[in-house]
Amino acid sequence: MAKATADRFFVALLPPQPLQDEITAIKQEIWQRFDSKAALKSPPHITLQPPFLWPLPEAPRLEDHLKAFAQTQPAVPIQLRGYSAFAPRVIYIDVAQTAQLMAMQPAIAAHLAESCGLVDRVGKARPFTPHLTVGFRDLSPAAFRQAWAEFEQRPFTADFVAQALALLHHDGKVWQVFAELPLQAPSP
Repeated sequence: MAKATADRFFVALLPPQPLQDEITAIKQEIWQRFDSKAALKSPPHITLQPPFLWPLPEAPRLEDHLKAFAQTQPAVPIQLRGYSAFAPRVIYIDVAQTAQLMAMQPAIAAHLAESCGLVDRVGKARPFTPHLTVGFRDLSPAAFRQAWAEFEQRPFTADFVAQALALLHHDGKVWQVFAELPLQAPSP
């Protein structure tokens, strides 16, 4: 009997393209200066549901569940303020922990657990820290110290409204946007 294979997916909020381009340039700087290129394997994003396995032929069902959830959620204002780190390997752009954003993450986790049986056991054991990674786990501890000495005080400020959930799929090399599921339009 052949074993069914599953692909890797995750759910996130994406900045608008001009801001993605600006953040990707920061990731490229970290790659060129500090030899950390793993963050370039995905578009800039705020993870809401970490990577999980799901059969590719069943992706339309997953999309349907995410679409149903997205239709219950208003668009999310996002504030990016400076840099922070998960020492000694990860540098990220800090995301303000607004009430709306902090409520959305457990809500989507509960929805995916109930509708799809997806449970992030690691995520349930630690608090949600919204962030946009620019230097990833391939950053050596020595390079991290050097980069963090610079980025710790570097300014970064941007605001945007996340208009959709993004379902990302790993194609074997990089993460690609598989589907975007619109959130409710903000009230006028």
